[in-house]
Amino acid sequence: MSAIDVQSLGVEVGNQWILRGINLTVERGSFCAITGPSGSGKSTFLRLLLGQLRPAEGRVLLEGAPMPDHPTPDRGVVFQNYSVFAHRTALDNILLGLKFKHAPRTGWVFGDALRGLRDRAMRALADVGLEKAAQKYPHELSGGMCQRLAIAQAMIARPKLLLLDEPFGALDPTNRTQLQLLVRDLWRNTGATIVMVTHDEAEAQTLATKLLRFEPCRESGHTRIRIQTPPSVSIGTPAMRALDRGTIAPKRRKQKRKARNRR
Repeated sequence: MSAIDVQSLGVEVGNQWILRGINLTVERGSFCAITGPSGSGKSTFLRLLLGQLRPAEGRVLLEGAPMPDHPTPDRGVVFQNYSVFAHRTALDNILLGLKFKHAPRTGWVFGDALRGLRDRAMRALADVGLEKAAQKYPHELSGGMCQRLAIAQAMIARPKLLLLDEPFGALDPTNRTQLQLLVRDLWRNTGATIVMVTHDEAEAQTLATKLLRFEPCRESGHTRIRIQTPPSVSIGTPAMRALDRGTIAPKRRKQKRKARNRR
């Protein structure tokens, strides 16, 4: 079954068509990466999937049903900047969403119910390696730790669809690789469908099972999409083994062999 069905989609921003005539399917449980130049509509498409924008033409279906035109708990999102609450501890950042899901009007939870939510929040922090930082505030955490917290915050509601908008763009190479491994493992363990925007071609080729390339078309004035299946979609491929070792495998350059002089 498909997770996302896009049918004759058109998105207009400021009297200008950004996307038009788009038809595509994203299978349930897949890891879909979106690449392309700046201004090609990648983030616009992600905002559409989140519910921040509405299509001017066509429709988007989430698991066969019309996608709500407002953000809902079944769609999690992680941005490039660390979208966590600065005035709350790491544990409270995770607990907040659980409390309002349990008590939508007030967010007040007490007794055994609160202890159960706290245990669940601690497990979520443990999943991203932050169990020892539960009582720390975001300003006391590194950039990589803040992004781990944002991922845990998005995953705690067990969304059907996780949207990632360049989630590793602000990180150094070491933290970037660690977060790539973390997201890949969470994807495999939860079965969620992931749609990620990235400018890193190697990252997209290594992590994704489906690759969408957004390309501005001069003739039509709006974006067209090329769909590809990346070569490295299993743990046994060289790219995935390189990721497990801590590095994205660079593309090999063909070296010209020098002719040997025979005497």
